[in-house]
Amino acid sequence: MSSVGVVTFPGSLDDQDALRAVRLSGAEPVPLWHASDSLSGVDAVILPGGFSYGDYLRCGAIARFAPIMDEVIRSADAGMPVLGICNGFQVLCESHLLPGALMRNAGRRFVCGQQPLRVESNDTVWTCDFTAGQEVTIAIKHGEGNYQADPETLHRLEDNHQVVFRYLGNPNGSCNDIAGITNERGNVVGLMPHPEHSVEVLTGESRDGLTFFSSVQRFLALTA
Repeated sequence: MSSVGVVTFPGSLDDQDALRAVRLSGAEPVPLWHASDSLSGVDAVILPGGFSYGDYLRCGAIARFAPIMDEVIRSADAGMPVLGICNGFQVLCESHLLPGALMRNAGRRFVCGQQPLRVESNDTVWTCDFTAGQEVTIAIKHGEGNYQADPETLHRLEDNHQVVFRYLGNPNGSCNDIAGITNERGNVVGLMPHPEHSVEVLTGESRDGLTFFSSVQRFLALTA
């Protein structure tokens, strides 16, 4: 059985939901603490949503310097699957594991609901069980999810097929309707929507979020 670690920072609030989603997918969930210097031998890591360190300075700016992030960055560079959800996406950008930045939503309004997305790429560790072009519904809840990058970076992301998800009906002003991206290697993915909140019909009509977790298990099984 593969193991997936979920990092808890001070201010994380979706860590338990992510652990539950990992468990529902059939993998072993492993809690990880921000002050640790070890990933406890896990096969993959999730940086969950929330307000790490109170979102002081910028969202994710302090979490990027948490002791455990040194190991996350090293392991990601070595090929370990890493998923950043919402605040976790912001941490990945602050850590330069992914390019760009997340700004205040257009209109400065917090958005919350069930968001339609289009799968742009299934050529990543976290999306290989999706179909390119597939339309899915994933929960969103954020105030600073407006993805921005300079024109050169946007062109590179588009040309390299590193845009993983696009909003169908842009809720926050993100450039090119970008909801999630990947690194060139395809092992690091960040997105603003919350797949861990779309794994049971109890919390919404969609269970599309489970496919993130089945994807990484499929990848790990093939590379074991």
